[in-house]
Amino acid sequence: MACHGLMGRPLNRVSDEGQVQGVTGLADRTVILHYHLFKNAGTSFDGILKRNFPGKWVHQEFPGSNNSAAVTDWITANPDAVAFSSHTATGPVPVIPGVRVISVLFLRDPVARIRSAYQFERRQTVARDNDRMGVHLAAKTDFEGYVRGRLAVPGDRQCRNFHCARLAGFVRRQAPELERAVEGLTALSFVGEVEQFARGMRRFAELVAPVWPNFDPSALHLNRTEAEEPVEIGPDLARLLSENNALDAALIDRARQTIWKA
Repeated sequence: MACHGLMGRPLNRVSDEGQVQGVTGLADRTVILHYHLFKNAGTSFDGILKRNFPGKWVHQEFPGSNNSAAVTDWITANPDAVAFSSHTATGPVPVIPGVRVISVLFLRDPVARIRSAYQFERRQTVARDNDRMGVHLAAKTDFEGYVRGRLAVPGDRQCRNFHCARLAGFVRRQAPELERAVEGLTALSFVGEVEQFARGMRRFAELVAPVWPNFDPSALHLNRTEAEEPVEIGPDLARLLSENNALDAALIDRARQTIWKA
């Protein structure tokens, strides 16, 4: 878990034994930037941030697929804020003179995430003014119809290697998407695993202890939908999901072999 400091130089990484090394180095200001991926425990992590930094958590959404400059401006324009969260912020991680940016993103089993997204979007149908395509699709079809419908939309990555698409955006060079996504893992200060959320929070608290020694990592489980209606995944759908999320599976395997090793 590389931690970026002044001018974006990596200050620390996870040791070969997988132990988190503390945040060190000089900076006038330290902030947390949470890349909140849809249905990846982001609401729970934001809840922890709000509890630790009351009145200093802010949220904003951004247009486009390359909005790092706008994110940089957002951080600069909010000097009193400590924790920044966005569903739509993209990489690269901002490099701001005098500011250490602790960047955070969570990964999750891709099929579990897609199932949770479907269940969540089905619950949103009560809001008739909601113009999100996924909400209307979930309202009128079962899980398989939702997956097939989203896969049929050109450019829609919600059910097709979602994590790879987001991580690859942290590396702005020409290379295969998986290669850029794996490199993107090292561009972030902290990459958590949803399935090991409490453990990850303890590691995150260790990471930020030099700056915030009293950071409370106690888990909050907010916006959870997994316990609601079950969904059936037959052999054909399982194969379809596997084929369209093979890069995500490879990315998560790489994370387990490296940053989640301990």
